[in-house]
Amino acid sequence: MNAVPAFRYRALRGDGRIVAGQLDAASESDALALIRRSGNTPVELRLVTGGSGAASGNEGISRRNSAISRAVIAELAVLLKAGLPLDRALALAVGNISDPATAEAMGALLSAVREGAPISRAMLDNPALFTPGEAAMAEAGEANGRLGEAMERLSQMLEQAAELRRLVITSMIYPIALSVIAVGVILMMLLFVVPQFERLLDSSQAELPFASMAVISASQFLRAYGLWMLAAVILAGLALRQLLGRPASRLRIDQLMLGLPLIGELARRIETARFSHTLGALLEGGVALPTALALSQRTVGNTAIGAAIGRIAEGVREGGGLSGPLAATGMLPRLAIGFIRTGEETSQLALMLTRLAVVLDRDVRTRLERLVAILTPTITVFLGTAVAVIIASVMSAILGFNELAVSQ
Repeated sequence: MNAVPAFRYRALRGDGRIVAGQLDAASESDALALIRRSGNTPVELRLVTGGSGAASGNEGISRRNSAISRAVIAELAVLLKAGLPLDRALALAVGNISDPATAEAMGALLSAVREGAPISRAMLDNPALFTPGEAAMAEAGEANGRLGEAMERLSQMLEQAAELRRLVITSMIYPIALSVIAVGVILMMLLFVVPQFERLLDSSQAELPFASMAVISASQFLRAYGLWMLAAVILAGLALRQLLGRPASRLRIDQLMLGLPLIGELARRIETARFSHTLGALLEGGVALPTALALSQRTVGNTAIGAAIGRIAEGVREGGGLSGPLAATGMLPRLAIGFIRTGEETSQLALMLTRLAVVLDRDVRTRLERLVAILTPTITVFLGTAVAVIIASVMSAILGFNELAVSQ
């Protein structure tokens, strides 16, 4: 399946401001048509090598240099608010980068700024370091003359998103490690412990209990077909990876994920928190709602939620509302719809989105703690039960064999 080409563009809005971004289209003419349909006049259009798949590899939360980019933006915000000129502040920030490859890329960005290019344009030309959303935040700061404030807001947004990722990862480390240990202990019992008793039990004339026969059969099956089972698991993982690379399959899998008990609602709230952080920061920075929606959509990892937001963004460009269409999709929590509706009614959408993100971050933390509290004893009980069943099955067979020997 061929990837849809991606195009980076700069366009002139009706109020005279320049907007920049990226879109997927089958051809250059289709991309130009999409830009004009949004009410903007194309100024520049460039093909991005690799299409949308390449874009996703360079952008978003999975960027290899995201931590370095966050540090540079945070330092740049402090220096700009202290009154330093942009090129001097950027030079100081670049000078503190220890990674040679990243320092070289940031050096190219500094050269572009010194040659007169806006920093938003330089950021947009470095997709391996900055996303279109980050470039849009910088462009909004350039437009209103408050680049330092825009960088500070962007730094806060990136740090909040990174904190949410760290929270999810650290919370799941212990249950995953415990699951690996449980599987390892059971495999060790079946592959190395049970075979030690198998020859003794098979040599007896006594009829073995059903549980003992089941454990011995499981051990024999695992030793005979274990490598084939491992190969099947690897092939299944590769097949799943291929499916995730296909938009239709990825969409279906993400829809199923949202329907899972506990995990589905947790994923929904994590994605909504990430979306709210980004959209609130962009709106607060002066980015227009349709553009901010399109950029915020890129931060959503679940394609089902992202597709729903993308459809709503098209409606907003045509003058439609936000809370009503979002509620109709059923993708976001009711709590989020309430905050967004209040923000629209009071003309404080950016503020309400920021507050929503804080509430959801707290809720995600609580739900993660609850999930870990459920998973940890469940895995422990499963491990203990499995080991106890194996040992009891072997010992019951041995005791039965001894009783038979004594009676004879």
